[in-house]
Amino acid sequence: MYNDMDKYLSESNILDTVLSDEKKEKLYRFYKILIEKNKVMNLTSITDIRECTYKHFIDSIAIEKLVKDIGEREYSVADLGTGAGFPGIPLAIAFPNLRLDLIDSLNKRVKFIQEVCEALELKNVTSIHSRAENIAKDKKYREKFDICVSRAVANLASLSEYCLPLVKVGGSFVSYKSKGFDVEVNDAKKAIQVLGGEISDSIKFKLAEYGERILLDIKKVKPTASKYPRKAGLPTKEPIR
Repeated sequence: MYNDMDKYLSESNILDTVLSDEKKEKLYRFYKILIEKNKVMNLTSITDIRECTYKHFIDSIAIEKLVKDIGEREYSVADLGTGAGFPGIPLAIAFPNLRLDLIDSLNKRVKFIQEVCEALELKNVTSIHSRAENIAKDKKYREKFDICVSRAVANLASLSEYCLPLVKVGGSFVSYKSKGFDVEVNDAKKAIQVLGGEISDSIKFKLAEYGERILLDIKKVKPTASKYPRKAGLPTKEPIR
């Protein structure tokens, strides 16, 4: 099965980065750990090795298409709502220069990430158990990150309220989106502005037969007002319009 993943990674014309054999092996080991743990814990509905390689691994690493120097600089990166470790773990493997904090509200997912990092000897990852509303109010983390990423399933206005408070002025919130993003972007314009951001760039690409993807670069141009994010649930129930 390793040969299959190696083939899918090699045949893809999406990534610019050439992954070393060591990095490919770590991605494969992550896949094996994920599938094994998934038998007793709901981590992902994607278990086919081809689908997982494209939808989880290649899609995660494709941020390099937007952040051109991601493999060269020691960026501090927050992965908010990381779930089973996406995009954080593939980014940690592909770009060991990054310093990543993987944040999730479910402790058992955080423990899974810790197990993965220990097994793969990933020294550039810290896993944090916290709700988005809480960590964004914590002075230790608020406006401290160069980049905040999220593949979470939530509308862009809500995600911006959770993610932008973590980004330092001059940094970026990078949102991973798929079809229907045009409506989301239009609906989120006011929220992004209110929260101190502006959409500066976007990259679209085709994820093989799995459809179109878009990466949005939302630059932090001014500090986020201290009242954001609002209390638990409000950013999702009542997005800024």
